[in-house]
Amino acid sequence: MAIEIERKFLVVNDEYKRNVRGILYRQGYISIDVQRIVRVRIAGDRAFLTIKSLVSEITRLEFEYDIPVSDAVEMLDKLCTKSIIEKYRYELTVDGQLWIVDEFLGDNAGLVVAEIELASEDQPFTKPTWAGAEVTGDARYLNAHLVIEPFKFWREKSK
Repeated sequence: MAIEIERKFLVVNDEYKRNVRGILYRQGYISIDVQRIVRVRIAGDRAFLTIKSLVSEITRLEFEYDIPVSDAVEMLDKLCTKSIIEKYRYELTVDGQLWIVDEFLGDNAGLVVAEIELASEDQPFTKPTWAGAEVTGDARYLNAHLVIEPFKFWREKSK
């Protein structure tokens, strides 16, 4: 059984882009039920089928499998809830720990979220200067939620 322990933060500037190159991701969801999220993802020239289930606010069971890119394309087109998430993903190391920054495109443009995966819920880590407010417990920032209520609609509601 695979466990994912993750914390998420809003990104406050683009310093994370120094010396790293983003990879284009396209992903969609076959199921967005919090107890059984099923995601299809194309990351560069690879594709994955991922199944997640909520354990706690920051911990999930996660199972991920390589699949043929051609299968992923067909699943995104024919099986996944619309809309499809598109984003650039940046991976960088801060004080020996891997951080992932997602810069969203399309209906989620303007949203940039950083995450760090931890070995335990109480593992200490150094928060980079470009990481702002923590949004770990806010379900709006889950990619599966961005499919149903894209970021552009949040901004329209706040006007």
